[in-house]
Amino acid sequence: MALPHAPSRALLFALRNSTRAPLSKTPCLRLAGRQLRWESTEQKPPGNGKSFKGQLYESTAVRLARERQEQERFSEVRKDSSGGWYMATSFVLFTVGIGGYYLGTQKAQTPSSASTVPLSATIPPKHDISGSNMEAAWTDFVEIVGKDNVSTLETDLTHHSGSEWSTHIHDDTEKPFLVVYPGSTEEVSAIMKVCHRRKIPVTGYSGGTSLEGHFAPTRGGICVDFGHMDKILTLHKDDMDVVVQPAVGWELLNEELGKENLFFPPDPGPGAMIGGMVGTGCSGTNSYRYGTMREWVLSLTVVLADGTIIKTRQRPRKSSAGYDLTKMFIGSEGTLGLVTEATLKVTTKPNTTSVAVCSFASVRQAADCVAKVVNEGVPIAAIEILDGNQMKSINAAGMTEKSWTEAPTLFFKFAGTPSAVKEQIGMVQKLAKSTGSKTFEFAKNASEQAELWSARKEALWSVMAMRENDTDHVWTGDVAVPISRLPDIIEETQADMAKSGLFAAIVGHVGDGNFHTILLYNDKQRKLAEELVHRMVVRAVEMEGTVTGEHGVGLVKRDYLNHELGETTVDAMRKLKLTFDPLCILNADKVVRIQKPKPGEVQPW
Repeated sequence: MALPHAPSRALLFALRNSTRAPLSKTPCLRLAGRQLRWESTEQKPPGNGKSFKGQLYESTAVRLARERQEQERFSEVRKDSSGGWYMATSFVLFTVGIGGYYLGTQKAQTPSSASTVPLSATIPPKHDISGSNMEAAWTDFVEIVGKDNVSTLETDLTHHSGSEWSTHIHDDTEKPFLVVYPGSTEEVSAIMKVCHRRKIPVTGYSGGTSLEGHFAPTRGGICVDFGHMDKILTLHKDDMDVVVQPAVGWELLNEELGKENLFFPPDPGPGAMIGGMVGTGCSGTNSYRYGTMREWVLSLTVVLADGTIIKTRQRPRKSSAGYDLTKMFIGSEGTLGLVTEATLKVTTKPNTTSVAVCSFASVRQAADCVAKVVNEGVPIAAIEILDGNQMKSINAAGMTEKSWTEAPTLFFKFAGTPSAVKEQIGMVQKLAKSTGSKTFEFAKNASEQAELWSARKEALWSVMAMRENDTDHVWTGDVAVPISRLPDIIEETQADMAKSGLFAAIVGHVGDGNFHTILLYNDKQRKLAEELVHRMVVRAVEMEGTVTGEHGVGLVKRDYLNHELGETTVDAMRKLKLTFDPLCILNADKVVRIQKPKPGEVQPW
C-alpha cells in the first residue's frame, strides 16, 4: 500500500543520484536548512532523528537551491560577456552583409528584354577619371605608343577641347587629361582595352573641323588623335576604290587620285579628314549630283569600346551579306567605335567642268530658280546659294580677287563632256532669267572657274572676319527640307534673322534642300542666337525636314531628334549605343543622351 504523499519513482531515482552538499557551506543552503526544520512533519531539529519524509524534502530542497545558485552564477557570467558577444555578432552580420553585396554586384544582371532604352530607364555611367587612375593609364599608354606620342601639354589639351567655329561653348571642365597619338589599328585596340578596363572616357579626333561640339570631352578622360594615321594605304585603280587611314584629308586624297584621273566626290569644308567625314556622314557642294558620304564608303575597320577590331564588309560594290554595319557607323560620330581604316569608292574625273554665277533681287527668287532647275532635271554637279549678307562678307574680307554683287547669288557647277556642259549652261541661264536673275556670268577657262568658285569656299571664313572683336562667337547651323519647301523656309528664316538684329548669312547646298545659317553674336547675345536657331530647326521639322543635313548631331542637336524621329526611334538608338558601348566611354553625351538632363537644360519645343 502506497505511503501518503509518496514521491514518484523518477523523483526518488533523481534524489539518489544527486550530489549532497553540506547545508552550512552557503547562506542559501543554511536558509534551506531552516526551512527544512519548519517543514519537518515531526518538528524535530535536523540531524539523525529526521523522519523519512523530512529527509526526502530536505534532499529535494538542497537540489533546488543548488540549481538556483548555478543559474545565478550563469546569469552573472552572461551579463559580464553580453557586450562582447553583441559586438562579435554585429561584426559577423556586417561582414556577411558586405560579402553578400559584393557577390551580388559581381553576379551578371539579367539582361533587359526591351527592344529600346527610354531616357527614364538610363543609369548615369560611372567613369574613373581620378588622378591615380589617369596617371596609371598614362604609363599604360606610354608602353603602347611611346612617351613621345602621349601629350599632357596644356596647349594640346586646349586644342582638343573645342574650336572657335564650334557652336558648342565648352567650359573649363571639358578638357582631356591627355592626348594619345596611335599609329595603327592594333595600337588603337590596345588603348581602348586600357580605357575599357579602367573605365576612362574616350573622344576621337581627326581634322577637328566639326561644328556641333562633336569632340568636346564632356566627361574628361583622354583624346585619341589620329594625326599619325594619315596614309593612303592602297589604291585599287581597276576596281576604283582606295583604302585610307582616318587622318587623310579629302583635299590631299583628291590630289593623289587626280594623278590617276580619279577623284573622291564628297567635299565638305577645307581641312576635313576622312575619319570625321565618316563620323558625321558629311557631304558638301557635290552632293546634289554625287550624293553624300554614305554613298561613297564601301567598308570600315573599326575598334569597338572594349578594343575588339571588326571589319564591316569586303570590297565589292554590292553585297547583301548580313547587317549593313558600314552604314551604321557612318554618322555615329565616334559613339559606337573608332574608325581606323576606310575603303572608299572613287570615280573618274569629269571630262570638262565649268562654273556659272547669277544674282537675284531676293532670296525667294533664287530659291525658286533652284526648284526649277531641279524639277527640269538639269544634270548639273552642284547648286549653291549665298545671300546678300554672305556676298557682302566676301567683299569685306577681301579673300577673293573679284568684287561681287551684294545680292542673293546662286553658284552652279557643271560637269561632263564639253557639249554637255555647254548645253547645261544654256538651260540654267534660261531658267534663271525666268525667275528674275539680275546677272549671269559663267567661266570660260579653268582660272575663271577657280575664281568664281572661290567665293563659295570662303563663305564661313569671310563671315568670321566680320566679327567686331575676338571674343565674338560664330554659330553655323544647318537644316534640310523637301525641295518643294526650300523657298518657304529660306525666306522665313531670312526674315527672322533680320528681326533678331544679329549679323547672319545664309549659304547652302540647296540642290538637295540643305542650307546653312552663319550667325555672329557676343556673350550677351547667346540666348538670342539660341532662340533664332531653335525657331529655324522647329520650322524645318514642321516642314517634314531634318534638324541637320550634313553637320551631324553632336551636343547641340541631340534634343531635337525626339521631335524629328519620335521618342521610340531615339530610344532604339540609345539601345544600340548601350549595346556596343555598355560603359558609355566612347564620345559620351553625343547624338543621344545617356542620362537625364538637368532641370531647365532642354529648351521647350
